Amino acid sequence: MLLEAVLSIGSDLGLRATLQQIVDTATTLTGARHGALGVLEPDDDRTEALYRTGMTEAERRSVDRLLPERRAGLPAEAEDGDGNGGREPSDAPAPAYLVAPIQVHTELFGHLCLAGKSSGPFTGTDRALLHVLASQAGIAIGNARLYESARQRERWIEGAAAVTTALLTGTNAADALMTVAESARVLAGASAGVILQPTEEGGMEIVTASTLDDPAGIVGTTIAPGSPVLVQLLGGEPVFIDDSATDPRMTTDVRSRFGPSMMLPLQSGGRLIGTLALPRRRGAPPYTAVDRLLATQFASQAALALVMADAQADREQLAVYEDRDRIARDLHDLVVQRLFATEMMLESTRRRATGEGEAGELLGRAVDELDSTIQEVRTAIFALQQPPAEAPSTFRGRVLRETGGASALLGFPPSVHFTGAVDALVGEATGRELLAVLRKALAAAHRRPGVSAIEVEVDATVRLADGRGAVRLLVADDGRDEEGGRSTTVTWQAPL
Repeated sequence: MLLEAVLSIGSDLGLRATLQQIVDTATTLTGARHGALGVLEPDDDRTEALYRTGMTEAERRSVDRLLPERRAGLPAEAEDGDGNGGREPSDAPAPAYLVAPIQVHTELFGHLCLAGKSSGPFTGTDRALLHVLASQAGIAIGNARLYESARQRERWIEGAAAVTTALLTGTNAADALMTVAESARVLAGASAGVILQPTEEGGMEIVTASTLDDPAGIVGTTIAPGSPVLVQLLGGEPVFIDDSATDPRMTTDVRSRFGPSMMLPLQSGGRLIGTLALPRRRGAPPYTAVDRLLATQFASQAALALVMADAQADREQLAVYEDRDRIARDLHDLVVQRLFATEMMLESTRRRATGEGEAGELLGRAVDELDSTIQEVRTAIFALQQPPAEAPSTFRGRVLRETGGASALLGFPPSVHFTGAVDALVGEATGRELLAVLRKALAAAHRRPGVSAIEVEVDATVRLADGRGAVRLLVADDGRDEEGGRSTTVTWQAPL
């Protein structure tokens, strides 16, 4: 039975399953009705967790009082109910319970307690069995710890690799910080993942927060300059806190929400990007030494990935600038010069054909068209030399981008009005067609003389004759048509 018990204890590499199996095996082997295994907190004498079998809640509290709360002074043998270390005198009463220490290598991990033997008092054989089980339990716990540590390291390494891949596939700065915060929160089992960045005043401000709860009140929170925590962070040192709510180093208003916390500097090559904070809920278990080490390594890897992603974005932006400069040079050196030369030739021909009447008028129109084309190309060259803005994601934004771009050519901004939920109703294909019509109407308005104001209206509440919904575009200006009258309004509509 002892051999089977020893083999069964080491059959599961999960730490929690192993601890529960130790309690169940000890009670079965000794015939005890009740068993409990108290795990001591790291670097503390308090019981962190209690694994039990065959107990009510009242019995659990009773046995909990029997478990020694100390890490030294306990003999290797099992103690009995009278505290005689298993060596009670011959006239001493039989022990009512047995307690044995569980050591993992040289560290006291916890205590195994048995009580209420059904067939009578505990015997010396029971003590010997408990001693063997406690020794074997230490080995099994050590193996389970190594396995969990390896699995934990694997998860952090995979998480860091996933973050690096996500950052290097192309994302903006805000999304990059959120990716780091959310991944770290999940890996650390934290209540929140928070990114802080230095402020101009010398403090730090929370700019990103990933949390399952309401993040209101977290983003925007600042650490004042001169705070003890801030001094460590700006110096590149991590900060580990057992209880954020009571630690005097914590000065923010949100500290009362959290308990154990890690604050890890995000730095690479001597450059401090910010700080990754991983607070847990109040009353949650503290971070272990392995947790702290793995989180610190993750922060270093994430900081390097952020720097690499930023550098990659700069390279891509530089490539765009260089390409735009090349196109602008080609337009200026080739297209504009050729158009200008053609205009000069046509102008010379027009002067010689002044007596031709209709031919001279046609040549005059050709010269005017070439002059307008040259102006438009020069406007395009100017736009290419400006930094590219982010493309708008909504239909409303794309309309405003078209009218805003035309304002440089027109010399004034067109007036734009929207009616109805254009972003929700106008589809991608219809939107592209509408923008093409708008672009053409604005270009035509620019070519008409005397244009000083343009009104653009996009109406998504129109109904067709068959009852279907439609979108209508109206473009009106105050210029003159070819006959000298008022210019007509451009009207276009399409079903939604």
